[in-house]
Amino acid sequence: MVPRCLTIATSDSGGGAGIQADLKAFARLGCHGMSAIVALTAQSTTEVRSVHEAPLEFIRDELEVLFDDIGVDAAKTGMLFSAPVVETVAAFLSDHPVPLVVDPVMVAASGAKLLQDDAVSVLVERLFPLATVVTPNLHEACALAAVPYSDDASREELAEAVHTLGASAVIVTGGHGSEAVDWLFDGDHHTPIPVERFGDAATHGAGCTHSAALTALLARGETLEEAARWAAHLASVAVRSGLADIGAGSGPVDIFGLEAPVRTG
Repeated sequence: MVPRCLTIATSDSGGGAGIQADLKAFARLGCHGMSAIVALTAQSTTEVRSVHEAPLEFIRDELEVLFDDIGVDAAKTGMLFSAPVVETVAAFLSDHPVPLVVDPVMVAASGAKLLQDDAVSVLVERLFPLATVVTPNLHEACALAAVPYSDDASREELAEAVHTLGASAVIVTGGHGSEAVDWLFDGDHHTPIPVERFGDAATHGAGCTHSAALTALLARGETLEEAARWAAHLASVAVRSGLADIGAGSGPVDIFGLEAPVRTG
């Protein structure tokens, strides 16, 4: 059977991140992608203009119909936005355990806040204990560990700090800071995974692509370390192939290796 992957996240109307990026990554890795959309964003490469949250009953319905009929081999969460949404998702997943990647999406590259302040504690208390792995970037890891952001922050120490919040394993991703490395900590062993960087001309959706690829690989039966290494590579390749000519900001990553269209006129 084709692996079945579910993203529980928010729609990016610009197509670069969120649900759209997740489904592309699932398809790239040969999985059947499904989505439970918790919110809509009016979003481009330069801004998140507005957010429209889905009703909680509708979110529960989305999850129930998918688990009841199709089934889920692995799931991920992305931007969940508010405490009630986080609580709704966590309550459902606690009764329907599956391999789970929690991408603690907190702030967009444009600076827009994607997780309300009162939702952070709920995310940590309710969703982290359900996670197979949590995948903060350096900014998010510093925020979760309650330390000031620094390009030179120790990923080893941050991974340990986030692990103490309840996650089984942590990957502090390597797209930011002075050290180009994904740092995996499973509670016992530290595994640094070198990553390639290709500038910031087309990085929109890189974090979503990484966590979605990780989800798909877990659904395919890879070990966490194997999945982490492959996901790191795929996210880097997606940035390298990114569509820098799309939009006025950082363009969307491209996990399929499409040729960027030439803008005329």
